[in-house]
Amino acid sequence: MRKIVIQEFISLDGVMQAPGGPKEDKSNDFKYGGWTAPYFYEADEEASAFMQKNMDATDLLLGRETYDLFAAYWPEHADMWPGINDVTKYVVSKNSIELPWVNSELITGDVVACIKALKAGSNSILKVIGSGNFAQTLFNHDLVDELWLMIFPVTLGKGKRLFGEGTIPAAFTLAESLVTSNGVIFANYKRAGEVKTGTIGA
Repeated sequence: MRKIVIQEFISLDGVMQAPGGPKEDKSNDFKYGGWTAPYFYEADEEASAFMQKNMDATDLLLGRETYDLFAAYWPEHADMWPGINDVTKYVVSKNSIELPWVNSELITGDVVACIKALKAGSNSILKVIGSGNFAQTLFNHDLVDELWLMIFPVTLGKGKRLFGEGTIPAAFTLAESLVTSNGVIFANYKRAGEVKTGTIGA
């Protein structure tokens, strides 16, 4: 059984849109593209090591827009992400589309059934990066096994959010964490059953 891991840069108020640069995603008049850049942690050796471990090349599960962004950049910069050209990139789209990046495969039609079949197989984890709309489908069908979040000390007010209408009640447990010197929180969570309730102090 393969795990599906959602790995995202998010703001304190849950925005995940365009963390990497001003031109990444300007949809809905988003003005803060590249909001992670001032907080990056190259000088923090522990944080760099944590990030490097999280970025080990694994098979990717991507929405169409994120795939297009990645396919335009990473094939020519694979030295910055060793192995990324070799892993399989599964691309979810309602339409038949061209997939120019090597080792890319299209998922269309009954997407949920296809994802369940992928999970039932054996290989590396399936990592979702970006792909906010597609993530809602995974949340809605309880297909997310782990969340690897990099939480930055900024609120953005508006923008695409990781936890949207597809999110269902679910419990997670913290597996690994790190706080950088400039306030970025790495928090890796594993799915931990149903939400439990009670009364404090009872």
